[in-house]
Amino acid sequence: MTIWFGGDYNPEQWDESVWVDDVELMQQAGVSMVTIGVFSWAMLEPEEGTYTFAWLDRVMDSLHAAGIRVDLATATASPPPWLSHRYPQSLPLTETGVRLQRGSRQHYCPSSPDYRRLATRLAGEVARRYADHPALEMWHINNEYGCHVSRCYCETSAARFRGWLMEKYGTVEALNRAWGTAFWSQRYGSFDEVTVPSAAPIFRNPSQLLDFDRFSSDELLGVLREEIAAVRAVSPAVPITTNFMGFFKPLDYWAWAAELDVISDDCYPDPSDPDSPYLAAMTRDLMRSLAGGKPWVLMEQAVGAVNWRPSNAAKPEGMMRALSYQAVARGADGILFFQWRQSERGAERFHSAMLPHTGTESVSWKAVCALGAELQQLGDGLDAPTRSAVGIILDWDSWWGIEQSALPTTIDYLGGVRAWYRTLYDAGIAVDFVNPRSDLREYTAVIVPSLFVAASETLETLSAFAESGGRLLVGYQSGITDAEGRLTPGGYLGPLADTLGVRIDEFFPLPLPGTVADDAVRLAGGRPQEGSGTVWSERLILTGADAVARFASGPLQGHPAITERTAGTGLALYCATLPDEATRTWLIERLLAGTRVLEDAIAVDNGEVVRRGRHRFVISHSPQAIAIELDGAPVDLEPYGVAILDDDGHSVEWEPRA
Repeated sequence: MTIWFGGDYNPEQWDESVWVDDVELMQQAGVSMVTIGVFSWAMLEPEEGTYTFAWLDRVMDSLHAAGIRVDLATATASPPPWLSHRYPQSLPLTETGVRLQRGSRQHYCPSSPDYRRLATRLAGEVARRYADHPALEMWHINNEYGCHVSRCYCETSAARFRGWLMEKYGTVEALNRAWGTAFWSQRYGSFDEVTVPSAAPIFRNPSQLLDFDRFSSDELLGVLREEIAAVRAVSPAVPITTNFMGFFKPLDYWAWAAELDVISDDCYPDPSDPDSPYLAAMTRDLMRSLAGGKPWVLMEQAVGAVNWRPSNAAKPEGMMRALSYQAVARGADGILFFQWRQSERGAERFHSAMLPHTGTESVSWKAVCALGAELQQLGDGLDAPTRSAVGIILDWDSWWGIEQSALPTTIDYLGGVRAWYRTLYDAGIAVDFVNPRSDLREYTAVIVPSLFVAASETLETLSAFAESGGRLLVGYQSGITDAEGRLTPGGYLGPLADTLGVRIDEFFPLPLPGTVADDAVRLAGGRPQEGSGTVWSERLILTGADAVARFASGPLQGHPAITERTAGTGLALYCATLPDEATRTWLIERLLAGTRVLEDAIAVDNGEVVRRGRHRFVISHSPQAIAIELDGAPVDLEPYGVAILDDDGHSVEWEPRA
């Protein structure tokens, strides 16, 4: 098999005389695939209906002659100036009524019929031109959908929203029931009266907000589908991708992933953030999960510094390599960068690149070449994907719903997900992210950090998982509303309440982190004997569960904080707070006691050991040399070092490039 290696290539930014050097240097670096055309709409269609493909023909031909494959973009991510000049209503409108202008990128309303017509036409023209080109490996639709404009509040979007609602609800009476419009005199007499939830005097209808989030994700997904249809009409057999952006709140990637042949991701961990290794690992695991366990592609990362943070730290020598191997270990079959050659002009001229402004004598260039050579050799022996026995539920409806206003407190949905992931990462336990509506039977254990929005059927699925032998851990603010935003009929947790053996009586949210000197509540009964909880607390009534930890301070002192119940042939735990790291570790051990998961886990300080098929990747994220104990023997690693061992304990050795 091949591990693709390369990056975004933007030859239109350079004089054609540079292209020859580019291809020669790509061969030197071991580049096997590049993405081209992402931002070239103005070059490909300089005026409406006039196409200039000759320059791209020459680029494609030269790459093919050098044996370099192409991930060819449809070029629709950044409309040319003529489009918004001729069709000004294609520009997006913000929540507060500001019309965003050209001069940047992604300046289009997802509902604009003019943008969609012209983008789809361009995608079709590009596909017709290059469907049979021998360099073509994959189609790259648009770029980072929703990165800058994920919602538009113009009248065109409002009309499309009304159409979406009519399709969903059928009648305005059904919409009124779902949205609870008897509250605050919001009852609609017809769909024509409904608009988008723009800025308002005070709290907006929570069900309307949730539906608008869903609509906005679906509306951009419709743009993707239209381009895919145009491409597949003439190129049905070539795989299709678009680049995701990790844990991106505006788009429900579970729905998006179903449309793609290849999952790809853009990931830019901050070199100055000590949490970056686990945050990057978390994103890799999400991409593998979205791909259904199949290989995916790291489409973009930085060789060194980015250009868009307040302070843009460079990567220490070795960090880029370590993070690249982390992606491979967690299922990636492609390691690519933004971009090939560092720009001299434009907003990203200070963004690092494979070929930096400082040239081929730079440290980073030599590191790129070394990595390319290694991956070329590794691909010959890499086999099966990463496997996981533990799943974490990730749900976009709940993410949108729990972060609205007019709720009991302000909750960072992703913060809770990260906390439980971090505990598993530190324990060396492989993790999948799981759609709550998917089959859970392949997992030994499932963790639900929060499932704020949940249909009764989803809660029943979780209950059945535990009752039939699974190990289930449920966090606070789960089963709070149904899919329409109505408080869960029959009480919070719905069908899960009986499985967990608890009933929620009243919420007691804790102070927001950092707002008071003591924003935590003490816990007693766990391991260690005294821990702490943050963010949340609530009064629980036990209806069959045992309290394994209790609140030891605050208004709920003495009340259950963490409970456990044998559910059928399984186990069900409930957390009425966000426990501290030590308590979470104890709970994970309790949840997985007696399983192979704990036996196979290898915890590493400042590093990780990840199995992919018959290989174990031993990766250091430390700036110092470390030794990692593996099978009773130390594996010595240099700063940010990597070792790859097969099941026989043999290390993969790389031949130096000639």
